[in-house]
Amino acid sequence: MSIRDEDANHGNRLVFCHFMMGVVSNRQNASDYDADMKRAKEAGIDAFALNIGTDSYTDTQLNFAYQSAADNGMKVFISFDFNWYHVGQGSEVGNKIKEFSNHPAQLMVDGKVFVSSFTGDGVDCGAMRAAAGCNVFFAPNFHPGQGDFNDVDSALNWMAWGSDGYNKAPTAERTVSVMDGDAAYHSALAGKPYIAPVSPWFSTHFGDEVSYSKNWVFPSDLLWYNRWREILATKPRFVEIITWNDYGESHYIGPLSSPHTDDGSSKWVMDMPHNGWLDMAKPFIAAYKAGSELPIDFLEEEKIIYWYRPSPKSTNCDATDTTMQNANNASGNFFRGRPEGADTMQDAVFVVTQLKEPASVEVTSGMNTQTFQAPAGVRAWTVPMGVGAQSFRVMRDGQTVEDLSGTSLRDIKDECPCGIYNFNAYVGTLPADAEMDRLAPDGMALLQQGLKVSCPTNTLGNAVSGGDSPVRSRSPSPSGCSDMGKRDQLQDYNGVKERVDNMMSSIR
Repeated sequence: MSIRDEDANHGNRLVFCHFMMGVVSNRQNASDYDADMKRAKEAGIDAFALNIGTDSYTDTQLNFAYQSAADNGMKVFISFDFNWYHVGQGSEVGNKIKEFSNHPAQLMVDGKVFVSSFTGDGVDCGAMRAAAGCNVFFAPNFHPGQGDFNDVDSALNWMAWGSDGYNKAPTAERTVSVMDGDAAYHSALAGKPYIAPVSPWFSTHFGDEVSYSKNWVFPSDLLWYNRWREILATKPRFVEIITWNDYGESHYIGPLSSPHTDDGSSKWVMDMPHNGWLDMAKPFIAAYKAGSELPIDFLEEEKIIYWYRPSPKSTNCDATDTTMQNANNASGNFFRGRPEGADTMQDAVFVVTQLKEPASVEVTSGMNTQTFQAPAGVRAWTVPMGVGAQSFRVMRDGQTVEDLSGTSLRDIKDECPCGIYNFNAYVGTLPADAEMDRLAPDGMALLQQGLKVSCPTNTLGNAVSGGDSPVRSRSPSPSGCSDMGKRDQLQDYNGVKERVDNMMSSIR
C-alpha cells in the first residue's frame, strides 16, 4: 500500500506488535530486519510499532526497519518513547514523523499517518501536527485522567497484565484487571477506536548493576490464552502485542536469535525460547480479523504449545553463593531477592492444545501426571508443576500421535539458573522447532556481569546427546510395566495420589 491508498485500512481491524529499537543498535543493514518482518507477517501481524528514544543510532536503524518492511510487504510506524523524549518536544516529534510520512512502508489508517507512543501525556499535539505537515492518526499511550483524549484519534493501553494500579503485581487489597483497563480507556475515548494490549508474560530481574532496580513480576500463567479470548469477545479495532523483542521484561514473542544487544537480560533469557507463543496466537489473530470467536476455523496445523518456569517459586536463590554471604548481601549476587509479586504466579505447567480432531492428551510434570480429553479446537490446560522431566503425549484410537508427543529439552529443577530467581517462561511446541533458538554473541555479552556463580551457556544443548535435537524422545517403559503402572508406583512411593483436573475450558 502506498500513501495514496488512503482507504486501504479504513475501518479494518489491525494487529500491531511493539518492537524495541533500543536493543538493535548492532544491526548493520536493512536485511537484518528481514527475518523479523517475514515471521511477523506470516503470523498475521500488520505492523511493527517501532519504539524509539533519542539514541545516536535511532535514525540509522529506523531507515533499515522501514526499508526492510517495504521489501517484505510489511508496515511500520513510530512509537515515541517518552522515557527519552519529553512532552515539551512536540515540534521535534512532528519533525520525525515528517521524515518518514511518505515512506511506502509507513502505516496509513483512514488516510492518515499512524503514530503512537509510550506514555507522553501532556505532549503538545498542536505543535506536533503542525511540524509533521501531514494528517496524523495520533494513537498515543495517554492515560485516562492524565492525557487530553480530545487531542487523539485513538489510544494505546500499555497495561496488559493484572496489577495493583501502580505498576506492580496485584494485592489482596487492590487488583486492577486488564479488562478494567479496557473499560477505563473506552470511557476516556468516548467512541474513538481503542488499541487493546495483549501480552504473554512479565518478569524482570535487573539489579544493582544498572542505574535502577527492576525486580518484579505480573501474574502471567495463562494470560496469553485468556487475553486472546477476551480480544475475540470484545473486538477492539486495534490490538497491540507487547512485545516482539523486549527480552528484559520477558514478554518477547520473537526469536532469541533475532539480532540484538544485551542489556543484562541474558541471565534470564538464555535458552528460554518463546516462539511457541506466536504459534499459539496465529489462529486467534486470524479469527480476530474475521470478527470470529472460533479460532478452530483458522487452524492450519495441529500443535501442542506448553510453557512453564524453570523452578518452583519456593526455590531459595538468596543463598546460592555461600562463599559470598555477608550481612548486606545474602547471596553475593547483584540480583537480590525474590521478585515482587512472585506469589501471584502458579507453580504449574500450562498447555494449549490446537487440534482438528479430539484426542487424549497426557501431561507429565515430574511425578505429576494428568490426562485430558481434549476436543477439537483451541483449549488451555493446567497441570501442577513437578520437579523433573516434562513430557507430553497425544493419543487417538489408542495410538500415540508421534508428531504431537515428546519430552521437553528443559527440566524443571529445584535450583537457581545462573544463581538468580528466574521467573521467565520456557515455551515449547510439538511438533518441535526444527532448529534450536539461541541467543547470538551480542545477546550474551553481559551474561556474567553481576553474577557470583558459574553460569554455563547452551544449557539446552546439554540436555540431549549431541545437542542437536529440538526434542527428547520418550523413555521406553521397563519390561512388564506400562507407563501408567510405572507412574502409579512412583506416585505411591512419594505419597502423591491426587489427580487434580485444572482444565481451562472455553468455547472453541
